[in-house]
Amino acid sequence: MQTELPNFDPKDFLKTAPHKPGVYRMLGKDGAVLYVGKAKDLKNRLSSYFRGTLTNSRIFAMVKQICQVEIAITNTEAEALLLESNLIKQHSPRYNILLKDGKGYPYIHITAGEYPRIEFYRGSRKQPGQYFGPYPSVGAVRQTMHLMKKLFKARQCEDSYFANRSRPCLEYQIKRCSAPCVGLIDKSDYAQSIRHAVQFLQGRTQEVIDELVQKMESAAMTLNFEKAAEYRDLIESLRHISQQQYVSGSNGNVDVVSICLGSGVASVQVFTVRNGNNLGNRNFFPKLPDDEAHSAEILSSFLAQYYLNHDVPGEVLVSEMPDDADVLADMLTLKQGRKVVIRQPQRGERSKWVELAQRNAEQALQMQVLSRAGMQQRLFAVQEALGMTALPARMECFDISHTMGEATVASCVVFDLNGPLKSEYRRYNIEGIQPGDDYAAMRQALTRRFRRAVEQEGKLPDILFIDGGKGQVTQALDVLRELHVQGVEVVGVAKGEGRKPGLETLIIEQGKERLVLPEHSAALHLIQQIRDEAHRFAITGHRARRQKARTQSPLEQIEGLGAKRRQVLLQQFGGLKAIERASVEELAKVSGISPVLARKIYDFFNGEES
Repeated sequence: MQTELPNFDPKDFLKTAPHKPGVYRMLGKDGAVLYVGKAKDLKNRLSSYFRGTLTNSRIFAMVKQICQVEIAITNTEAEALLLESNLIKQHSPRYNILLKDGKGYPYIHITAGEYPRIEFYRGSRKQPGQYFGPYPSVGAVRQTMHLMKKLFKARQCEDSYFANRSRPCLEYQIKRCSAPCVGLIDKSDYAQSIRHAVQFLQGRTQEVIDELVQKMESAAMTLNFEKAAEYRDLIESLRHISQQQYVSGSNGNVDVVSICLGSGVASVQVFTVRNGNNLGNRNFFPKLPDDEAHSAEILSSFLAQYYLNHDVPGEVLVSEMPDDADVLADMLTLKQGRKVVIRQPQRGERSKWVELAQRNAEQALQMQVLSRAGMQQRLFAVQEALGMTALPARMECFDISHTMGEATVASCVVFDLNGPLKSEYRRYNIEGIQPGDDYAAMRQALTRRFRRAVEQEGKLPDILFIDGGKGQVTQALDVLRELHVQGVEVVGVAKGEGRKPGLETLIIEQGKERLVLPEHSAALHLIQQIRDEAHRFAITGHRARRQKARTQSPLEQIEGLGAKRRQVLLQQFGGLKAIERASVEELAKVSGISPVLARKIYDFFNGEES
C-alpha cells in the first residue's frame, strides 16, 4: 500500500529552495516520479513552473499533479546534467523525453598494449583498458584530448596507422606526439607519460598544474613571455576542462550517508552509487527521542533500520562513524552474505562524495526547519512554553553590536507564521551615548522603533525578544511603559555558562521570572534561531559601518600612537596586516612602544565584537 503525499504548497517550497546547481525530481500523489530536470540555479528554474504563465499544455498538466519536489545539490551544472541522465534512466518519468539507449555519454579510453592509445569512446566499455568519464558533452572530451596531446604527447592514432609508419607524422612535428611508432621514445618514458595522463584523468590535476606553474615562472624569469602566456592559458584550460562527476567513473557499489542535526531535527542524506554511477539521493528525517540522542547514535539506528529493506553495497561511506560501527558492519555482512565495510573517508575522492552528501543534508535540514509545517510546530511550542493564550503571529528580536564601543549598531529582525520576514528587518545606527553602553544603545533603538509604531499606528509584535539579561529587559519594559505600548510580551534571552547553545535562560514576567527550557525543546530552537539571526544582522551592519568610517589609517585612531611611532611600526612589521596579527609581546619589542601601548594596539585590532 502506497502512502499519499501531503498537499504541495509551491510558495512555501520556493522560500527554501537554494540558488545552487542541482537536479530536481517532481513527484505525483502516489510518489511516482513525474519529471526529472537539472538547473544551474534551482530556485530560479523551479520558480518558472509556478508563475501561472505556462503555455505548454504538457508541462501545465504535469504541474497540476505535483505533490512533492525533491532536490539534489551538485557542485557544477555539468554534474547535474550527468545525474539527471542517470535518474531518467532509472525512473523513466512520464513527462521526460526518454532516450532509447543508455550509451549517450562519451568517455576517454586508454587502450591496453605496449604503446597505449588515448581515444574518444562511446559504447559498452567491454574492450580492455581504462575508461574515464562520463563527460557532459562530446566537446568536453575533444577539448580534453586536445589538451592531453600538448601535455603528455601520447598517441591517438588508429592501431593500423600506428603499425605501418616508417617516419614521424605531422603530430610529432608540431609537438603533439612523441612518435613511439618509429621508436623516438623508449617504452619506459612512454609508460611514464601514460601514467601522468592517468593521474590527470583521475582528478590529480594539481600535480600537473604545479609543474606547469614552475615552467611558466621559469619562462617569465628568462623573459620568454610568449611561452609563459602559453603555459598560463594551458593552466586555465586545465582547471576549466576537468568537469567529471565526482561519483561517476569509479567502480563498485557504494552508499554515501551523511547526517546533520539542528533545531531539534535530524536530516539524513543517502546517495546511491551502483556500477560507478550516481543514481541519486533521498532525504530522511528520523523521529528523535525526547532526550535528543547524539548524531552517532541516530546514524547507527538509522543504518540498522534502513538496510532491513534496502540492498546493502560493499562499502558504506559516512560523515561520522556510527555507534557500534563494527557490530553494525558484521550485521550487514551477515545479511548480505559478503563483507560490508563502513568507513569515514578523510581525504581523496571519497571524502568529496561525503562532503557533497553533507551539503545536501544541511540544505534539506534548512528547508525542513523553515517549512511551514516545521515553523508551526515550533510556534505551538513557544506558545505553550510562555503560557500564551494565542499563537504568536509576529515576533521581533533586538541585538546590539560594536567593537569596544565603536560604530554601535542595533538590529531588529522579524519572524511571522512562515519564518523570517526579511522585508521588515531594520538596523539602527546608535549615536550620542557613552561608547560601550549597551543599555543606552538598547533604549535608543527600542525608543525609535516603538515611537514610530505609535505615531504611525504601525504593527506591534506579540513577543519582543531581547538578546541580553535582566538589564536589557528592564530597558525594554521602561520604553514600552513610557510610550504606553501594551500587549507585547517581553522575553530576554540570556546566554548560558560559557555562551554554550542550549544553556540559555529566558527572562519573562516583567523580568522577575527565569525559565530554562530543555535543550531539545522545539520552542528553544526557534528562539535560538531568532536570536542568532538578530546577532548576524547586527554584526554585519556594524562591520559595514565600521569599515565605512575607517577611511584613514586604523593606526591613526589609536590614542598615544603618533606619526613617528606609526612609521617605526610599519617599518618593523612591513605592513598593516602583520601588525594586526602581532602579539602584545612582539609589539612591545618595537622601539618606542611600551607594554601598555602594545596592549592598546593589540586590543584595537583584536577586540571582541559584541
